[in-house]
Amino acid sequence: MGKWFEEAVFYHMYPIGMSGAPRQNQQEEVVHRFEQLDQWLAHIAWLGCTAIYIGPLFESSSHGYDTKDYKLVDRRLGDNGDFCRFVDKAHDLGIKVVVDGVFNHTGREFFAFQDILEKREQSSYCGWYKGLHFGGNTPYNDGFHYEAWRGCYELVNLNLQNEQVRQYLLDVIGFWIEEFDIDGIRLDCADCLDFGFMEAMRHFTREKKEDFWLMGEVIHGDYSRYIADHLLHSVTNYELHKGLYSGHNDHNYFEIAHTIRREFDQNGGIYRGTFLYSFIDNHDVDRIASKLNNRGHIYPVSTLLFTLPGIPSIYYGSEWGIEGRKEGPNDDFLRPAVDISQIREELPDETLMKWVRTLARIHTSREELVYGVYRELLLTNRQYAFARILEDRCVLVAVNNDEQDAVIRVSVPVGAGTCLDLVSEEAVPCEGGQLELHLKPCDSRIFLCETAGGN
Repeated sequence: MGKWFEEAVFYHMYPIGMSGAPRQNQQEEVVHRFEQLDQWLAHIAWLGCTAIYIGPLFESSSHGYDTKDYKLVDRRLGDNGDFCRFVDKAHDLGIKVVVDGVFNHTGREFFAFQDILEKREQSSYCGWYKGLHFGGNTPYNDGFHYEAWRGCYELVNLNLQNEQVRQYLLDVIGFWIEEFDIDGIRLDCADCLDFGFMEAMRHFTREKKEDFWLMGEVIHGDYSRYIADHLLHSVTNYELHKGLYSGHNDHNYFEIAHTIRREFDQNGGIYRGTFLYSFIDNHDVDRIASKLNNRGHIYPVSTLLFTLPGIPSIYYGSEWGIEGRKEGPNDDFLRPAVDISQIREELPDETLMKWVRTLARIHTSREELVYGVYRELLLTNRQYAFARILEDRCVLVAVNNDEQDAVIRVSVPVGAGTCLDLVSEEAVPCEGGQLELHLKPCDSRIFLCETAGGN
């Protein structure tokens, strides 16, 4: 019915962290840690994910976003052949692969910046960076000044209006597609990128691979500025991310419902018709298990991730409730090493992981959860029900953030007679066009309702 990325369930991998690679790239030799990363693929497929976002991947000096060489896999992870084989194995499992594109800035070890350090005003790359002038200085005592990303001088902002820079980066993307057969790019700091460059990138990638996906990291502002047929396909939905955890911490489902109405309501939602990238945590924010005041709320939060409008994404380890908080500027606690060959054997409780798997199965099997129109059915501070309606059927979802049992009655917008519980796969009577639902604390219910003769 649509594109693969509209229907995808993503798994987010931060390879430097999860493989236990050193945070500083000071080694000469290549270490083949993709042997560890390959082991995650069976788990990702078992969960029911259909796409991977993995990154950063390319040769860098430290955390991965200070790129040193765009055409080499980071030696702490392996070599280009290792990543080629990883993509092939993922594709064999029916899983698409999307990588990080760090195009707003480079690291100081990137060849163009090194040339400027050596040749100063005589360098042919002086036009590659923003704000470069030789009348100032930097914390590195370079004897010249440049524009740095958010004042982090290890990240030197590229001048994306420079035609040589644009062509170089498009060549890099072409190399990634031809060398690795990737299926898309997640654009780091997309809210900082030049719109002309994004337009050139969309045209270039469409010519290379018709269904190639471009998704941008955008935290604040109007997401619709970045999504168009000539720009990006999608951006990160940080607005919903905030509502999902704070709406539970405050026992305030009105916050989440207001966000969804603002974004996706069919009568005025500012992002209706788009497919934003949804998440409950990632490599830059505290783990969801650490953000929630009541750990049990991770169940309805996960349900909403997979059933509200958006493309759902799971960050590695959060499917079993791994914890982690930032400490000042230190993100290491969000990006821990995990041995997937042992973790599943050692889990004291697999309930959450199995729930995530169930949600992934339901999401990928019901096109209503991808293309269905959102309709709010019931809303209180502690209970919330809505439907995703497509033609003569809908998926109806109810969640409870209370510490007490709740009984609610929900009017079914389409269908009559019985509804199918998509978790237990049992028929539930619908009397007078309504479902009476008994919700346990931190509970979720998901039903398929359709008219007679529906699919």
